[in-house]
Amino acid sequence: MTSVPEQDRLGAEWDTHRPAVFGVAYRLLGSVADADDVTQDVWLRANAADLDTVDDLHAWLVTVAARRSYDILKSAHRRRESYVGPWLPEPLLTGPDASEPVLVDESVTAAMLLIMEKLSPPERVAFVLHDVFGIEFSRIAELLHVSVPGARQLASRARRRVTSEREPASPAPRAERERVLHAFRSAYEAGDLAGLVRLLDPDVVYVTDGGGKAAAARKLIHGGERVAEVMVRVGRRWRPDRIELVEVGGELALLFHREGRVYSVDTVQITAGRITAYRRVMNPDKLARL
Repeated sequence: MTSVPEQDRLGAEWDTHRPAVFGVAYRLLGSVADADDVTQDVWLRANAADLDTVDDLHAWLVTVAARRSYDILKSAHRRRESYVGPWLPEPLLTGPDASEPVLVDESVTAAMLLIMEKLSPPERVAFVLHDVFGIEFSRIAELLHVSVPGARQLASRARRRVTSEREPASPAPRAERERVLHAFRSAYEAGDLAGLVRLLDPDVVYVTDGGGKAAAARKLIHGGERVAEVMVRVGRRWRPDRIELVEVGGELALLFHREGRVYSVDTVQITAGRITAYRRVMNPDKLARL
């Protein structure tokens, strides 16, 4: 029996593996633009490689994507120090709004990506590759230039950090998120201060990412009443043309339109029917693909 030519094999299987290639890059980098670039790089490298020597194409492609992402991640960690204001991951549309299939689980939510942002680059790579994609520690060790026990330790340390940083309560069911976000949208559009206060947890945290390119708060804002007041003021000044519910990172979120373009993408954490964290991405570079 003759083997499948390398390019034919890749062409036949690429669509199957592409979501994982993109997925590992996005989870490591928190950037749709960078994940797209990594995916293209992996495609080009795979086309030039001798795939007849590859026994597990899925693991090989994911590892190549992780290696390229790791190089970017190390420099991105340094760039974060000069980022203007709070940094939030670039919104990833999922569900029916997605332009292509995306592997969705807890690790693509804004909350989880922010937790992983606190890990060192090697910890993040080890955790994502092993705990999310099931890659063997021998491959991870080779990528990170550490021993297999060292790779296990990196993943274990990352896992403990992620577990300790997670919200103690279970994620809100979709029906509850939908109810809260519909009510929030109505109160926001009406400028209803009391209605917003009822939907916000007294200890809510409001984070805005403008990247120095959009008018956004450069510090976190705390407290239900304070956050509601800011939202009412912003809503009056920058009245949106339309607010729609979309799926971002596997969770319902709010997409604000103004003057013919996307103005912001807002993701939330909800506990016991109230919003405990409200995150608004306004950096136009992170909204360009929407």
